[in-house]
Amino acid sequence: MTANCSASGPEGLDPGLFDYTPRFLAEPEADRALERLWRELEWSQREITLFGRRMLQPRLVAWYGDPAARYTYSGLTLEPLPWHPLLRQLGARIEHFCGHRFNSVLANAYRDGRDSMGWHSDDEKELGCKPVIASLSLGATRRFLLRPKRVEPGTRRVSRTLPLEHGSLLLMRGDSQRLFQHALPRSRQPMGLRINLTYRLVSAQAPV
Repeated sequence: MTANCSASGPEGLDPGLFDYTPRFLAEPEADRALERLWRELEWSQREITLFGRRMLQPRLVAWYGDPAARYTYSGLTLEPLPWHPLLRQLGARIEHFCGHRFNSVLANAYRDGRDSMGWHSDDEKELGCKPVIASLSLGATRRFLLRPKRVEPGTRRVSRTLPLEHGSLLLMRGDSQRLFQHALPRSRQPMGLRINLTYRLVSAQAPV
């Protein structure tokens, strides 16, 4: 399918790679979704491997999707839980809006400003060479950072900041994961709950 999202990439970034829609969900609907997902999803805090060390993720996660949508990252393999009705409903709307198919969603819950996500790219083999990832944000606005993976010798690598607002949708596609890393840093400011849903198309994996 050809995407029909508006070409409104974050300022200074290629709209063919990053497409941001500030009010994909109206505020009342986004409020209801935040409250329901926080109450009903099966949240857990898992151990991952980073730089050879085992540590707890600084956030809560939940993985939902089709039965074959197994996902591995940072030494952690996620078996999909059966689709939650609201996750399926939101996914169908995003698919219709953007013209891309998804079979799974990673939900991240940032309970306050201490919860975070370090620098990374969503470039796992299960996602293919040019994955399309649709990121729906609910709750507190947090700073989403982007930086190029490589720069010319002698050039300083500069990150860009995109505030991800309540009810907003960020589409990452094409070579976005090959060329860029992204992060959600800690905040010293008081922060409320934020839930982020990243819809993905994961290829079927053989049993471990």
